[in-house]
Amino acid sequence: MSRNLTLAVAQVGGINADDSKPHVVARLIGLLEEAAGRGADLVVFPELTLTTFFPRTWFDDEGAIDRYFEKSMPNSDVQPLFDRAQQLGVGFYLGYAELTGGGKRYNTAILVDKQGSIVGKYRKMHLPGHADKRQGLPNQHLEKKYFLEGDLGFGVFDFHGTKIGMCLCNDRRWPEVYRALALQGAEVVLLGYNTPDFVPGWQEEPHAKMFAHLLSIQAGAYQNSVFVAAAGKSGFEDGNHMIGGSAVVAPSGEILTKAAGEDDEVLVVKIDLDMSKPYRESVFDFDAHRRPDAYGIIAERKGRGEPLPVNFSVNA
Repeated sequence: MSRNLTLAVAQVGGINADDSKPHVVARLIGLLEEAAGRGADLVVFPELTLTTFFPRTWFDDEGAIDRYFEKSMPNSDVQPLFDRAQQLGVGFYLGYAELTGGGKRYNTAILVDKQGSIVGKYRKMHLPGHADKRQGLPNQHLEKKYFLEGDLGFGVFDFHGTKIGMCLCNDRRWPEVYRALALQGAEVVLLGYNTPDFVPGWQEEPHAKMFAHLLSIQAGAYQNSVFVAAAGKSGFEDGNHMIGGSAVVAPSGEILTKAAGEDDEVLVVKIDLDMSKPYRESVFDFDAHRRPDAYGIIAERKGRGEPLPVNFSVNA
């Protein structure tokens, strides 16, 4: 008998700095209700879903950014989303800015089950951008200034019998993220992101942003025999354009569904979790074919100062 999960990706159009959190949460509830009405078990929201992407702005007084951070989760602003999800019997992934009791700031995502309980938490580890103020640019990208690198590692969590891994935005570009999750048995990887057209110091042709985004999630899915559900902000936000491109990818690397526009949009697809078995039991049977010792051989040779041959083989 097939094991099925109905996934929904909730792409969110731009959220401006003057949009109140209750207003944003009402939008998210609307997307959640649409997804639940189409049979969704789990809804994926973007990175930093509750606010504008504030790292694009330099604040001289870091206290001024406190309004973008959540000191607890759920809190009075976000509780209505938890309540409605519980009423509908649907879970969700939510990205937000977290301020801990110890004053530490993280770019965070949580996994919430159908009973409204938080069953998983992840703090972003691959922070892009810079920490210094750069002059003469249309915007900054200050994740390294406003967030600490995540300290929870890459965890895999049970969602009603499905093994779920989580990551955020720039994480999707690093192959070890998917591998770390797949080695722990992840069947589905959830990804929230905010990807602007312009990032300081990022030399890439404009059209390549979407190509690289899709390439990353398709390669991650295929090379690790997992489904990837990616939800992004999209369209214009405080005058800055976000690429969108929310999608669900199968273990075959094929895109099962992709956003058609740049506004609020819900994508729903019923996935067969057993679709990954033919890949995990053949070409990507890690136990049979993976050679982690190859990395040790390379490290040892480099440590001794020995050049690696051009035709280097792990069996050399």
